[in-house]
This record gives sequence, C-alpha cells and structure tokens, in this order.
Amino acid sequence: MATHRKPRPHPLTVPGPRAAVGLTTAALATVTLFGESASAAPASPDKPSITEVKAQVDTLRHQAEAATERYNGAKEQTQRQRARADALLDQVARKTETLNAARRTIGEYAAAQYRSGGLDGTATFLLTSDPQGFLEQAHLMDRLSEQQEHALETFRSEQAETTARRAEAVESLHELTEAQQRLNAEKTAVKQKLAAAQKLLNSLTAQEKARLAALEKKRQEEAAAKAAEIAAREKAAKEAGSSTGSTGSTGSTGSTPPASGSYAAKAATAIAFARAQLGKPYVYGATGPNSYDCSGLTQAAWGAAGVKIPRTTYDQVDFGSRVSASQLQPGDLVFFYSDITHVGLYIGGGQMIHAPHTGSVVKIAPITEMPIYGYARMA
Repeated sequence: MATHRKPRPHPLTVPGPRAAVGLTTAALATVTLFGESASAAPASPDKPSITEVKAQVDTLRHQAEAATERYNGAKEQTQRQRARADALLDQVARKTETLNAARRTIGEYAAAQYRSGGLDGTATFLLTSDPQGFLEQAHLMDRLSEQQEHALETFRSEQAETTARRAEAVESLHELTEAQQRLNAEKTAVKQKLAAAQKLLNSLTAQEKARLAALEKKRQEEAAAKAAEIAAREKAAKEAGSSTGSTGSTGSTGSTPPASGSYAAKAATAIAFARAQLGKPYVYGATGPNSYDCSGLTQAAWGAAGVKIPRTTYDQVDFGSRVSASQLQPGDLVFFYSDITHVGLYIGGGQMIHAPHTGSVVKIAPITEMPIYGYARMA
C-alpha cells in the first residue's frame, strides 16, 4: 500500500530565518573580500620605486653638475673673448686716430699743390723775377716731396693695419656672441636638470621621503665604513714610516716621493680656508665668498694658499701632478665620476671638504661616497 508521507525537506533548502542569516553572512563576507582585494591592489606600475627615484635624482644631480662645469668653462671663455674684443676695439680706435692724422697730412700737401698752379719747374724758372730764390725754393720742395711720399706711405700702412684690426675685432665680437650663447645654453641645462630633480622629490609622500632618507643614510654609513678603512691604512703607513725612520732605514718603495714641506704648508692653508667655508650654500657657477660650487671651492682654497689653479674640474685634474691612492695626502684634489664632474679637497683620514650639489652646503664627507676618477697634487 502506497504511503502518503511528505518528503522531509533538506535543512539548507528550507526557507526561514536561519537560512536568511546564513546567506546574508556569506554575501557580506564576499563583499568584504572583494573590498580588501581592491584596497590591496598594487600601486600604478608607472610610478617608480623609491630606489628608482633615488637613482633618477642622483643622475639628474650628476647631469646638473656636468652642465655646471660646462657652464663654468663657457663663462671663462666668454670673459676671455670679451677681454680680447675690448683690446682689439681699443687698437682699432688708436689706429683710426693715426689714420686720420695721416689723411690730414696728405690733404694739406694736396691743397698746397693745388695752390701752386701746377706749372712745371722749367716754366717757373723762366718766368720768375728771382731765379736764385727759385732754386732755393726748388731744393726745399724736393725735401717736401720726400715728406709727401713718406706721409703717403704712412697713410697706406695705417689704412691696411686699421682694416686688419677692424676685421679681427668683428671676428672677435662674433666669437663672443657664440660664447655667450653657449653660456646661456648651459645655464638653461643646469636649471632644467635641477628642476626635474626637485619635481621628483616633491612628488613623494612623507612616508616615501622617509624611506628615501633611510636609503641615503645607509649609503652614507657604507661610505663612512670604507673611509674608516682608508684612515686605518694611513695610520698604519704613518706608524710604519716612523718606525723605519727611527732605525735609519730609507724605507724606499720606488714610489713617488712624498709631498715637500712647502707643499704641506700650502695644503694646510688651503684646508684651513676650506674649513672656514663649511656650511655655506652650494650655488652653481659660484666662486665665493658667500657660496661655491665644487670647483669654485677648490680653486678658492688653493688661491688662498697662493696657488692659482684653473676654474673647471676638467682643467684642474690636469694641473699639477697626478698621484695614486697610496700617495694621497691632505691638500690633494680628489676627482669623481668618469666624466670628471665633481671634485673635493682631501683633508686626510678618507675625508674631504666639498660643495656637493644644489640644496646642500659645503661639508666634510667621505671620499668613498662617489666613484673616484683620480687624484692630483696642486703644487
């Protein structure tokens, strides 16, 4: 006999308050998961990482310093060209005065000849009432003719020289204009690189700036550790030198002799000057007394010691004599990067005084914080 019992419904399919609660909870959980996934989405791939930002800023500052050294060179060239143009213009003015004087002399002779009437000597002798006086006058006229020829030759010479000097002056002014254009171009390049670096830094959040500062601190600590190694080697070498000196040994290693006492005295003066500039701002193209760029500081420091060195890093590196790392002494210049765009004054112990970049000040820093190109002794 068939049963009419109702089938028992499955608990999950039975509508009611408990089922509704279960569904609602599941839905909320789903929404929450989606929301968390959305909030945890990675930053835009177009935005560089902090490490990349630091690398970009360092590159832009390096490029700005390279442009600064080109600017310094263009500025020097402009100054030389302006001085040459001014000297040539003065020469042209003096030659023009001499030429005008010669022109006036020629004019006086021409006027005198016109007033004489142009008769030849024989006719004048026959017509004169005083033949003896005429002969005396003829002798005087011969001498005047020589003076006229000399005056004419002087005029021609001065005219040619004045023309040549005027052409040189025009060419010099043209070169001056080109030098000024290069100067303005490099000045613009410096400003553009600095502005780009600052724009990158301004785009960072406070948290990103803190991370960037941490990276910079780590870099400085690593550079300081390497500088400490240099200081330790210098100390060991000095003690070894004192020891061999006390035993009477020459201690010759075949290397370049150390700097003379005269150099050491000048180096001490240069270092003392540089120390007095600590804290002054870096300004591209500046040579003091209130601000400096890197090569402006080293030039001023050695200038205080009575040694005139070139303006730019490119020229300073070839001034004096090159030395090796093992021969490095206080007062020597340390050059950085393969394109020789930065320089500092070595003070010993792996440290230097330098003007780093825009936004910074003259400071003491390890020479190991940048890739070293080479070293040079200035006197």
